[in-house]
Amino acid sequence: MEGKINSPADIGMMVRRKRKADGLTLTDAAAMCNVGYRFFSNVENGKPTAHIGKILQVLSCLGLEVTILPRGWKNE
Repeated sequence: MEGKINSPADIGMMVRRKRKADGLTLTDAAAMCNVGYRFFSNVENGKPTAHIGKILQVLSCLGLEVTILPRGWKNE
C-alpha cells in the first residue's frame, strides 16, 4: 500500500485503507494506537490541524511509514 501524499485527506485515505485491510474497527485501531476515537476519526477524515506527532504515531502503529523525497521544480 503506497501512494503520493498531497494533503491531509490523502493521509486519511491511506490510514482508512490500512485499518480496513487489517480488519480493525475505528475503536479498536484507536485503542491499539493509544489515541482517542475522535482523533483517529479526524485523521481518517483528513483534518488539516491534526497534531503531526500523533499522526506519525498512528502511521507507525499501523505499520505505515513516511518517506520524504526531493522533487523536481516545475521548470526543470
